[in-house]
Amino acid sequence: MAIALIPGSFDPVTLGHVDIIERTAAHFDEVIAAVIRNPQKSQTLFTLAEREQMLADVTAHLGNVRIDFFKGLLVDFAREHGVNAIVKGMRAVSDFDYELQMAQMNYKLARIDTLFMPTSPQHSFLSSSLVREVARFGGDVSSMVPPVVAQRLKERFAR
Repeated sequence: MAIALIPGSFDPVTLGHVDIIERTAAHFDEVIAAVIRNPQKSQTLFTLAEREQMLADVTAHLGNVRIDFFKGLLVDFAREHGVNAIVKGMRAVSDFDYELQMAQMNYKLARIDTLFMPTSPQHSFLSSSLVREVARFGGDVSSMVPPVVAQRLKERFAR
């Protein structure tokens, strides 16, 4: 059974994330979308539980996708779950520098390959941080995130 792992902070999940998950699900028997706490990101908008729930909601139509949470090394999580490949979405060349180093380190540590999937052009500008910024100032993010996420953002910033 071929299992892919798509790690991310998903804070919040965007249509770009959903695109990568859907396309990966077409190529693997099982896909684990794993919500991580990124140590480089000091503060998150949504709790881990909220991010897991939103991700579960927007991937419910995919029977071979499951949502999980992890902390620690990605490769340890991958080994524990029998993962064959880590899949990373690539928006731009600037993503490649950092992701290549991570992929090489993960391979060195656990002999797990990383596959890079280019984001569909209509989502290439999207990032969770940009979506948060637009939503924070009352902008319309409905074309950038699934409806359930747009609603959660609206509620969060209405406070």
